[in-house]
Amino acid sequence: MNSLGLIAGNGVFPLEVAAAARRRGIKVVALAHLRETKPELESHVDQLTWIKVGELQKIIDVLKAGGIAQAAMAGGISRARLTDSFAPDTRAMKMLASITRWSDDAVLRAIACEIESENIEMIDPVPLMDDALAKPGAMTGAAPDESKLRDLDLAFTVARSLGTFDIGQSVAVRGGVVYAVEAVEGTDAALRRALSIAGKGLIIAKVAKPGQDLRFDRPAIGPATIELMVEIGATMIGVEAGKCLILERERTLTLAQAANLTVYGHE
Repeated sequence: MNSLGLIAGNGVFPLEVAAAARRRGIKVVALAHLRETKPELESHVDQLTWIKVGELQKIIDVLKAGGIAQAAMAGGISRARLTDSFAPDTRAMKMLASITRWSDDAVLRAIACEIESENIEMIDPVPLMDDALAKPGAMTGAAPDESKLRDLDLAFTVARSLGTFDIGQSVAVRGGVVYAVEAVEGTDAALRRALSIAGKGLIIAKVAKPGQDLRFDRPAIGPATIELMVEIGATMIGVEAGKCLILERERTLTLAQAANLTVYGHE
């Protein structure tokens, strides 16, 4: 690969992908979303174009003009942007009209299909990064006992069962009782709700939905996740080994270790 098109959303993931590509000598042509993407992305790429959410034809035009044969998505788009700066162009409107199920995965797949129809392959950017995914077992903190592992298994079972309905990426359990399942309110709100009901000591699972296209959307944790775990007094967060992305890996695991929080790679 000589060049990469990067469709950037929010958070640090786009910066990490761009930096990893540049370390490999890959030219990066990036599209950044206004009011979402971190401005410092510009220092990690060779070309940066700012767009509004929904400017699908502009994405394709920039990628084609840059001679891009492979592109990747990195980072999400907050739901707020869908109300205050959503500007779908004609191509995006046509694409949206063809979607029969309004899930995040369905929308991202549809966008990818439009881009790939222009002979631009959509790829998973994670293989460009070194040591980015969760490993099996306890990565920080004490190894969990049988009781905690049972709670984690329950959380994973619930998440995977409900994931087919595009809900349940994060689940909170304690003592064999499910206290919260993440829905449209997002991870933070769901887990704070669990704290208000159950108190401290929760076991948290963060799980990919069944059939989720990991090229565009995969479960991830980072420093903010650890800060939330500390805030709610969780004792362990379980993530899918080999699937969950650990952003700012060294900092994230250092924070977890300092807080005596177990970060566990569930297989």
